[in-house]
Amino acid sequence: MSLPTLKADAESNAAAAEPYVLEQQVGHLLRRAHQRATALFQAHMDELALTPTQYAALVKIGDVGEISQNHLGRLTAMDPATSQGVIRRLQAHGLIALRPDPDDRRRTLLSLNEAGKRLLPTVIARGRAITRATLAPLAPGEQATLLALLKRLI
Repeated sequence: MSLPTLKADAESNAAAAEPYVLEQQVGHLLRRAHQRATALFQAHMDELALTPTQYAALVKIGDVGEISQNHLGRLTAMDPATSQGVIRRLQAHGLIALRPDPDDRRRTLLSLNEAGKRLLPTVIARGRAITRATLAPLAPGEQATLLALLKRLI
C-alpha cells in the first residue's frame, strides 16, 4: 500500500493552520480502541492462555478444517514468522495436529486434534462475549456501522 502524495502546498499550509488535537486523530483513536479490545480479550481468555493470534488461528482451523500453515497465515493476516510461532504454541498447548502434506513435502498441514475440537466451542463463546463487551458502548446500529467501516479500512 502506498502513501497518498501530499497535495499542493497552499492546501497543506491551510490544514497546518488548524489546531492538531491528538485525541481526534484516527491512529490515536484506533490505538485506544485496540487497547480496550485487548484488555477485554485478556479478561475473557487469560485462563485459557491464548493470545489473540493463537485464538484467530484456532478458530480459523476449526472453521476451514485441515489447512496449510501458509494458507492459515494468509487467512489470519499473520506473517510467516508469527504464524510459525503461533503454530508451535498451539501444538505445545496440545490443541492441533500437524502432518506433512502428501502432495508437497515442503508444506505442513494443520488440523484441530480432539482437545482443540473440545475447546473450540468455549473459545468461540468467549470470542462472542468479547465482541459484545467491546461494542457495548454503541447502539446496535452504531455497532453495525463501525464494523462495516472497519472492514472498508482493511
